Formats: sequence, structure tokens, C-alpha cells
Amino acid sequence: MRTPVIAGNWKMHKSVAASKEFVSTLKGMEWPKTVETVICAPFLALPELVKDTEGTQIRIGAQNVHWESQGAFTGEVSVGMLKASGIQYVIIGHSERRTYFAETDEMVNKKVKATLAGGLTPIVCVGEGLEERESGQTKEVVQHQVKAGLDTLSSEEMKQVIIAYEPIWAIGTGKASTAEDAEEVISFIRKTVADLFDQQVANEVRIQYGGSVKPENIRTYLAQPNIDGALVGGASLDPQSFFQLLQGAGAGEHS
Repeated sequence: MRTPVIAGNWKMHKSVAASKEFVSTLKGMEWPKTVETVICAPFLALPELVKDTEGTQIRIGAQNVHWESQGAFTGEVSVGMLKASGIQYVIIGHSERRTYFAETDEMVNKKVKATLAGGLTPIVCVGEGLEERESGQTKEVVQHQVKAGLDTLSSEEMKQVIIAYEPIWAIGTGKASTAEDAEEVISFIRKTVADLFDQQVANEVRIQYGGSVKPENIRTYLAQPNIDGALVGGASLDPQSFFQLLQGAGAGEHS
């Protein structure tokens, strides 16, 4: 059984005060404890949210990290800094990082290795653009990103990785891949992991879907055998909406 994981990616939203208010509201709600619950907030709010969620099932993650432990990297944050603040997860290789900040597969790989070495859990994003999808290159693009981003990891390290399949054309557009289409690509990703490592590793790795996930469609995605959760943007910004996602993720058995 793979534990479903719902991770909210707040992107560049919410002040520290607004972040604390969100968590305060969410803490008053109850959802299945079988759902791994992660909030990836802006850097400024992270230490406060770690304090505010102590003793709860809510875990806190960052949206980015640098692969070096320290140095002259203006504006960057290291794995050690995150770990010292109580952070447990890091989103790596999100399409917005790749598109707006020229993040490459090589950089993703360095960040994944540094994150694992520091004892944190990487959520590694892969996904194709609209032109790539329309030209039938989805699997080729995704396979390349998986292979390059996870290059030279050991089997034990790979088991700690969460992969998030996020078709770029579906992020923040209101357009969502159908559950069947998402399942087809995620099943292919799992096969790619099996080819790189072995079937046991592939069976243990959790793979999320991301791209216009909402409370209305979350159960449809998680009903698919290979989809183990969701990386959620807009629908994670409201505590009631996020709560409904968590409820939906815990509504049925998933293996």
C-alpha cells in the first residue's frame, strides 16, 4: 500500500500572517490520518508554520532549494537551512522554475541528490508542454526528465523520492488531463522507474498528478491504480478547499 500524499504548492502567495491563519483554520478540521498532508509555503513563512503545526499531521515543505551547502549564491537557500528550520519536503523542478528561472535537468538532479543527502523528501516535477503533447512527444519528454532528474540515485534513495507528473498545459489553466490520460502517463513513469531500478522500487515510489486538481475531481484521479496523490496549486490556497482535497484523497483504499 502506498500512502496517498496531497501537497499544496502555494507558490508566491500568502504573507506570514495569512499563512498562520490558514494553518490555524485547517488544524480545526479532521481528515483521514492515512493521507500524508504537506503544505509548501513561501520561505518567509516556513519556520512559523513548522512551529504552528507541531504535533499535527500537517507537514511543511519548501518550493525550491540550492544544491550547495553554502556559498555566494545570492537569494538561495540550502538544504541545511531548511532542515534546521524543521522542513521535511522540497518541490524540485517545477515547470515554473524550469520556464522562468532556466532550471535544467542537470540542476534538478543536483538538487534531488542534495535534498536526499540532507534527509529531506524531494517532490520532483516532470511534465510536457502543449506543443509537445499535441505532437505526440509526451512520453519521450517525460521519460527524459525522469531519467535525467533521477540519474545515479541508489535504489534506497529512489524509494524516498516523490514524483509529480504535471502537464504544463494544465497548470493554472483550468484545463485538466483526464484521469485516464494522467493514469496512462503515470503508469509509463512507473515503468520507466522500473527500467532504471527494478520493479520493487517502482512499486514503492509514489507518483502524484498535478494540474488544475480540485475537490470536484480529486477522487477520480486517486481512483486510478498508479496515482498516489496530487500536487495542488490554486485549490490549496483556501483551507476549506484544501480540506476537501484531503477528505477526497482519504475516501477510498489505494494500493
